[in-house]
Amino acid sequence: MLKRLPGVDILLELADSNPDFKKIPQTIIKASIRKVLDQTRTNILENKSIAFSNEKILSKVLSLARKAVAPKLVPVVNATGVVLHTNLGRALLCREAVENMAEIASGYSNLEFDIKTGTRGIRYHVVENLLCELTGAEAAMAVNNNAGAVLLCLDTLASGKEVIVSRGELVEIGGSFRIPDVMAKSGGILKEVGTTNRTHLKDYSEAVNDNTALLLKVHTSNYQIKGFTSSVPLKELAALGRQKDLPVMEDLGSGTLIDFSSYGLGREPTVSDAVASGADIVTFSGDKLLGGPQAGIILGSRKWVGRIKKNPLTRALRIDKLTLAALEATLQIYRDPHKAVKTIPALATLTLSFEETASRTEKLISMLTPLIGSRADIASVDLSSRSGGGAFPELSLPSCCVSLRPKTMSVASLEQKMRMSRPAVIGRIENNSFILDPRTIQKGQAEMICRALDKILNGEHTLS
Repeated sequence: MLKRLPGVDILLELADSNPDFKKIPQTIIKASIRKVLDQTRTNILENKSIAFSNEKILSKVLSLARKAVAPKLVPVVNATGVVLHTNLGRALLCREAVENMAEIASGYSNLEFDIKTGTRGIRYHVVENLLCELTGAEAAMAVNNNAGAVLLCLDTLASGKEVIVSRGELVEIGGSFRIPDVMAKSGGILKEVGTTNRTHLKDYSEAVNDNTALLLKVHTSNYQIKGFTSSVPLKELAALGRQKDLPVMEDLGSGTLIDFSSYGLGREPTVSDAVASGADIVTFSGDKLLGGPQAGIILGSRKWVGRIKKNPLTRALRIDKLTLAALEATLQIYRDPHKAVKTIPALATLTLSFEETASRTEKLISMLTPLIGSRADIASVDLSSRSGGGAFPELSLPSCCVSLRPKTMSVASLEQKMRMSRPAVIGRIENNSFILDPRTIQKGQAEMICRALDKILNGEHTLS
């Protein structure tokens, strides 16, 4: 049987004459041939019952080669109801941002070129004026993400010196990423004041000494402490900073330019609020409540932002041209806040009404019932969506969802099979049902969900 195995050269010739291999690199084909032949030899030597032919081997080679060249970063259907899903890419970009990215990516641009003077320019000037206009700040810049922004600010303003922060604001975000860890890497010396639930202005004032460099406030955007609590408003901390001749910085985390309370979503401090309250430096993310690309935005007083711009670490954390293109296009839309809420996907999805989710669920059920109605119990249920992305930790967004209970397999098995379909459909299990939340299902994806469910449930007769 080993002697009957074809050689690599024979299989390469067969692949060369097969149109299915035309778009696959020769190196991948050759590597796949060797892997399949090695596995076949192993099966023969282990006395496994095996029947093979050149055609069967070539078919396995094609399957392996296709897997090798298939993209690893692929689109998925987010049916979880989590709007800013960190694991699924957070904020979706608006059409204008995508178009601007494509235009900048396909040619040369003035990324670091001043067209007026014909000399070298600075890349974050692309968005600086817009950020200042929208927030009231004197100066602004952008780096690759908010963790980088915080690191850069602390390294510039407090390396080797103390940074005073309330114990109740030493947050941890996703991936065990903690404010104390960032501070340690920046060279700043953490000085905690107050207690977990209560911190007063005098705690900051009494902690100031000759080695103090910065007063830091961190917005607890991903959790809340309730009950017997007290924290110092930014305006009071900024006044103390001026009295002590110390800069005051606020890390807003998610950061928003829109007052969501007018849309019934609760109150999140806006960036302009922080600037108006007297913060010298404000940092926040670009791909959360802003609804843009991943970026870390730094803005505030000209004096302190100017120092941060000159830090050599800025180059290591700098933002790339495609992110800048997307960020600029997103910020342009904020000049009309009403348009921003309607056209920036994250904002539109967060403010989607319960009635609209019910309408979408009714339509999806009408599509599913003739396809899989005999193979699953389908119903509409009133549940809740979530903001995600470390924003609005207690916000519950009322949504009408699709509930599925398959008759031929377990709910867990259905969830796994939907996740492994192409495209992957990511839902959630709740109340022993597979839930599809229409809040985060995009236009045209209902058909994809129907095809996936029809294929998965077709012909299943035993529980798995």
